Amino acid sequence: MKITELSGVKEIARRADVSIATVDRVLHNRLGVAQKTKEKILNIIKEMDYKPNILAKRLASKRVYKFGILIPNDHNKAGYWKAPITGIESAYSEFGEFGVELSYYLFDKEDRKNFVEMYDVIFEQPVDGIILAPIFLKESMDFAIKCLENRVQYVFIETNIPAARALSYIGADLYQSGRVVGNICQYLLEEKDNVLVINIAKNVDSAEHLEKRYEGFKDFMLETFKKINITNISLESDNAEILNYELDKLLKKRDVRLIFVTNGRVHLVAEYIRKHKLKNVKLVGTIIPFRILNT
Repeated sequence: MKITELSGVKEIARRADVSIATVDRVLHNRLGVAQKTKEKILNIIKEMDYKPNILAKRLASKRVYKFGILIPNDHNKAGYWKAPITGIESAYSEFGEFGVELSYYLFDKEDRKNFVEMYDVIFEQPVDGIILAPIFLKESMDFAIKCLENRVQYVFIETNIPAARALSYIGADLYQSGRVVGNICQYLLEEKDNVLVINIAKNVDSAEHLEKRYEGFKDFMLETFKKINITNISLESDNAEILNYELDKLLKKRDVRLIFVTNGRVHLVAEYIRKHKLKNVKLVGTIIPFRILNT
């Protein structure tokens, strides 16, 4: 027998001996229902395998939910940001009929002022939720406060700021990704080898996040090898000349067995190794185990 949305709610209310309004509060996780009654209703819902018809509700309300996507403007390149956008568009193709509208707000990831300008534009029109790449720490915290003031939910992607209390975070556990790299690299190293870890980030905020990946890598290495030698450097520029200068200095001082680059700029070091024909140096890029963290 086909159970309609309304008859399903009525049946739950009948079995629980409560009003339809009480069932509706439980279904929408609203306050005002005693814990014992709530548990009784949830058990009945589970027994009936009842699932609310979201599409029917949306069609009845005719409401359109508007989401803003605040990401770097290089998403159209065949690089890191292309994958998240492809995922968002794929989800939109499935759920667009539920009354979802997406608007993209693109900022220059090297320009803090432009980031602020773009997030100000978002609030010029009503918005229900925002997906944000919080590349700039202070400005992203300010943005989070503005979202809370406007009662707008927000989700972080790629970088997490726990203190900002986002609804969830979609991206890498940076510390664990560092440990994964260390786990793989242990098979390329021996006791007392020299290891170089390079963070290449144009802004200080990004460098701070990459340090977490380095910490995970370092901790695993020190747990595995008693006398491993790890040198960590951070460069606030991806200029090839600056990188070459720093590598020249370091590699002249010690015999480095492995270089770990903590982000996607590993190709810059690969070019240096190729140019100088360093056959004994192993180069490792970043491995990122993605997960969703609800807060």
